[in-house]
Amino acid sequence: MRILFILLLIFQFNLLKADEINYLLKIPNLKTFSLNNKNGLKYLTAKKNFKIGVQNNISCNKLGEKNLDNKFSLIKRNLDIYDYEFLKKINLRFIVLCQNLYISKINTAGIPDLNKRTLILDLEFNEKHFERVIHHEVFHLIHDSFPEIFNEEAWSNLNKKGFKYADCSTCTDKLGLDIYKNTDGFLTEYSKTIPSEDMAEVYSFLITDNKNLEKIKKIDPIIFKKAEFIESKIKKINNL
Repeated sequence: MRILFILLLIFQFNLLKADEINYLLKIPNLKTFSLNNKNGLKYLTAKKNFKIGVQNNISCNKLGEKNLDNKFSLIKRNLDIYDYEFLKKINLRFIVLCQNLYISKINTAGIPDLNKRTLILDLEFNEKHFERVIHHEVFHLIHDSFPEIFNEEAWSNLNKKGFKYADCSTCTDKLGLDIYKNTDGFLTEYSKTIPSEDMAEVYSFLITDNKNLEKIKKIDPIIFKKAEFIESKIKKINNL
């Protein structure tokens, strides 16, 4: 009887936690998946499909249990590289896991929200690049937390004269995530959209494919400068 009582208390506690988190994040139909992680991250999953945002322009679907089981260890392994202090600096606490994530009818790997300390991840997004885009999305929180450190004008000046980014990341059809054979200052097609996406792409390669990036840096002086830029700024944040 005592064991049953304890189990009921734990169940009630988790329900309260889930309700509290739903209220804080303004995302309905979430349930707790993994709360007690060394770096303080709390993982949540969608119980049902949800829509949020301005005019419900963000939507994501409930996960299949098999998909969640297959991907969670990969996600956790990648996010475990960030310690509690760093995550606190970039204001990240909650990871929401769902599938088929769309913003304004555009499929996206993730949506970071600095104010709500949240990163929504689409577990169905591009299998080939999934691991790398986790860190790409984390970088957006880093950038949003320290825009003065990641100065976009200084970054843009690293490119060849005459190159211009698009007005927004969705104002162009440059969506490719495969690495260029001839980089010429840009690692992927998506890098050419806007400065913050270019930075995020470089950062994601630094974290997941640094060996390949080191080879590229030897033959591409612009990529060398961009990688040095990101590394020096991350070091600065770590020393704050």
